[in-house]
Amino acid sequence: MRKSPTYALGTMALLIVWACQGPPPEPLESSEVLKESRQIKVITSGGFSAAFNILGPIFAQATGIELITEYGSSLGGGPESIPVRLARGETADILIMNRPPLDELADSGNIRPETRVDLARSIIGMAVRSGALKPDISTTEAFSRTLRAADSIGYSASVSGTYLSTELFPRLGIWEEIQSKTQRVETERVASVVARGEVEIGFQAISAILPIEGADFVGPIPDELQEISMFSAGIMEQATNPEDARRLITFLSSEAVASIIESTGLVPEVVVE
Repeated sequence: MRKSPTYALGTMALLIVWACQGPPPEPLESSEVLKESRQIKVITSGGFSAAFNILGPIFAQATGIELITEYGSSLGGGPESIPVRLARGETADILIMNRPPLDELADSGNIRPETRVDLARSIIGMAVRSGALKPDISTTEAFSRTLRAADSIGYSASVSGTYLSTELFPRLGIWEEIQSKTQRVETERVASVVARGEVEIGFQAISAILPIEGADFVGPIPDELQEISMFSAGIMEQATNPEDARRLITFLSSEAVASIIESTGLVPEVVVE
């Protein structure tokens, strides 16, 4: 019987893990110890979540290591943002987030500095509601016209939105004109707000736009206006399973999974051993 594409992808990915990571660790004698030691808790920011939602289950199936995955933005004051979660005492084995905030967590003693690994670069894109006219944002002039013409604009509370609202829009000389019709989205993807029709256009990392049903990806903002963000992983000082955490990070940064990461709208940053 001919195998489905999903089955083929799963089989290929399992082989990838075996090739990159070696065979799964030997089972431990105590089932209780086994259960505890074969878990990795990961908190990932939205920009890398589409890639992780594909690669995480592949890793778990191949190794038998259970992944506990939670989500939060790299910045911002929302209750699910990673800094706020850590401030209220939450811990994890791995954090995946934008590099500058991750570096700050390493400086403050939350992340083991030597474990930081860059995974993928991200650029900012624009979304509209599915079926809506896709405005021209191909040049700086067209981008500015689209912002002025829009009835409402959404941007994220994380790194990309902070850049847009505090640097780019003021630099273009249009912030005072458009500020009253902008919305800072703190607790969900900007494209989800666009899909419900609550804002006409929205901006976020492309990888955070593509998975959202009901929203269409228009394109990246012009190259000369871009702010490239790096998504990186690091192991927390409080990690309960640092060895398997290292193994997962090695997998996520391997050349073998680069094409999967790229398919989610990111540019993989492959670690060469």
